[in-house]
Amino acid sequence: MKKALFVAAIGLTFVSGAAFANADLAKAKNCLACHTADKKLVGPSYKDVAAKYSSDKDAVAKLAKKIRDGGVGVWGQVPMPANPQVSEAEAQTLAKWVLTHK
Repeated sequence: MKKALFVAAIGLTFVSGAAFANADLAKAKNCLACHTADKKLVGPSYKDVAAKYSSDKDAVAKLAKKIRDGGVGVWGQVPMPANPQVSEAEAQTLAKWVLTHK
């Protein structure tokens, strides 16, 4: 029993640590200048993005591409600038993290 609780606690530490790490990555890559978790700022909230793409099996790839290349038209006419300073791996990590906001 004690061992199971210890293993569960370690698992929660890794999950919450990953969530914090991805929030730190979003901050470091300046995502938070235009986006928040739960309300529209310049761009849509992460919660709205997650809801829009919840049933899209290609959501991670689409969002990672949008993060790096930018775009306009999906959420209105305010363009999302390209972010070439974000690597492909970082874009994938950020996209997966955004999709966890439900």
